[in-house]
Amino acid sequence: MRAGLVQLNVCDDPAINLPVTLDLVRKAAAGGASFVLTPECTNGLSSNRERQRQVFHHEQDDPTLAALREEAARHGIWLLIGSLGLLTADSDGRFANRSFLVGPDGLIATRYDKIHMFDVNVSASEVYRESSGYRPGNKAVLAETQFGKIGMTVCYDLRFPQLYRRLAQAGAQFLTVPAAFNHITGAAHWDVLLRARAIETGCFVLAPAQTGFHPETDGKGRKTHGHSLVIAPWGEVLADAGSEPGVTFAEIDPAEVERARARVPSISHDRPFEGP
Repeated sequence: MRAGLVQLNVCDDPAINLPVTLDLVRKAAAGGASFVLTPECTNGLSSNRERQRQVFHHEQDDPTLAALREEAARHGIWLLIGSLGLLTADSDGRFANRSFLVGPDGLIATRYDKIHMFDVNVSASEVYRESSGYRPGNKAVLAETQFGKIGMTVCYDLRFPQLYRRLAQAGAQFLTVPAAFNHITGAAHWDVLLRARAIETGCFVLAPAQTGFHPETDGKGRKTHGHSLVIAPWGEVLADAGSEPGVTFAEIDPAEVERARARVPSISHDRPFEGP
């Protein structure tokens, strides 16, 4: 199976971002990828909640979702839309950060709402409160495809290994980690955490990312780390997209999952213990 990871450098306007995303999805399909993945915040990245309210849509009306579903059907590919910012009917007005797996028929196979919110103080100038604008999901999701089972996660979820262990023990062979990883934490932790999740679970990890500086209409903008990665179940880095937008391919042999787990079957070795 050939995977194509789409690395983006979006702004805060979905209408500007969509043609770029569609072009890269087409290039991934033309390059032979049967599974194409885009990063978190595919439709746009902004810290301005009012701006997001102006440009986001409800799921049923979202033009990015509709166009990407059509593209998946046109090329007969599985497409992970890493996540979209969407309006919700929640009384507090918060958005959803929702990942979609779209089948080769263009239908939505499953959805996953990001569980863990990025509420951190990276530095004096890098403060994030994702939960002020987005409401967290509360359900882990396992998706079925003809090439295997996919455990869906998003970005900051990566720091919570219990989620990945649960997904692997439920049958996941592939873990998706679409991200808009901060440039500071990304340089320090991105590849280490992704390799750890692959080794711990014996899964392939596919992590399409945002990259570079993301300008905002009304705001300071932000930087993301890039380096979309594909990690094998034994921990090898199969592909690294570097820091430029584009498409990165990786050849994946699903049989490697069982081979890695046969060597170190740790996901079946849990033991009860007491304390602390």
